[in-house]
Amino acid sequence: MPRDRRIYIASALLLCVGVAAALIVRDDYTVKLMLWIATSALLAACLRFVLLIGELNIATAAFYGIGAYTAGVITTIFNGPLVLAMLAAAVVAGLVAAVFGFITLRVKGPYFLLISFAFTEVVRLKYTQSNIIGGNSGMIGIFPPVAIEPYYPAIMIAIIGLVLIGLYAIERSPLGMLFKAIKSNDQIVLSVGISVLVVKVICVVIASAALGLGGALYAHSNNVISPGDFGFLLSVFVLAYVKIGGEEHMVGALLGAAFLTLLGQYLMGVGAHERIFFGGAIIIAMLVMPQGLTGLALQLGRRLGWATPAASLGQHK
Repeated sequence: MPRDRRIYIASALLLCVGVAAALIVRDDYTVKLMLWIATSALLAACLRFVLLIGELNIATAAFYGIGAYTAGVITTIFNGPLVLAMLAAAVVAGLVAAVFGFITLRVKGPYFLLISFAFTEVVRLKYTQSNIIGGNSGMIGIFPPVAIEPYYPAIMIAIIGLVLIGLYAIERSPLGMLFKAIKSNDQIVLSVGISVLVVKVICVVIASAALGLGGALYAHSNNVISPGDFGFLLSVFVLAYVKIGGEEHMVGALLGAAFLTLLGQYLMGVGAHERIFFGGAIIIAMLVMPQGLTGLALQLGRRLGWATPAASLGQHK
């Protein structure tokens, strides 16, 4: 059986297990923890997706927030249906990303990083000054329809799982190979008549639309959103997920998100020191684990002669 097919089957089975667990588990904290892991995994996967073109997108938090606020406005102010809110969140985030990308992706590296950081802070400040969406206090009362509220965690996990599988499928497609070619040497891509800027924008739009949808799901599970939820620190946390897990494969981003989300809950009592922990995690990962947890698993498997999952995943690049 082809490796990709095995991965899709395994992903579908894991998704079914996650959905079933969300339906069966009755402990509210456990269900919330599952949703936190799922949203963290989506954020990590989307940040890593843009890394395929070699760019670190700190605006990940901005597009996540755009989706959350768009959905919140539709369901609370206009009393629109949840499906419309989710679709609008993805579309609006994608459209904003298209404009943002065409303007900013003409530069790259640290210049793009700084611009994306500034964009995130400008968007956050805009939320604080908009009274229609609650200003600095944020929006409250963002609930899913009563009829599906008991099943909303399972629905949320199912949608996020399908989005993650979709992102992986795009990465493995010819378009995904083109993203990686741009990261390796964009001049070669440009030499064969392909617009590097357009391809980069497509990459950012795909990731941002997924983030917008994730923001809509988050808003209706958390019921309250505020500007502080979508600042640049969120992107720093997400970067930690990717670096700790390993950016060479999507599994690494998901593993890092799950590991640090669980550890973050354990360390919640340390207060402001939690931010120091995440910053230190990025530094340690870059110095000690350049390939993250998946890289360590691969090295261990090679030394022990095991055919580890990480090994088979790492060979597909």
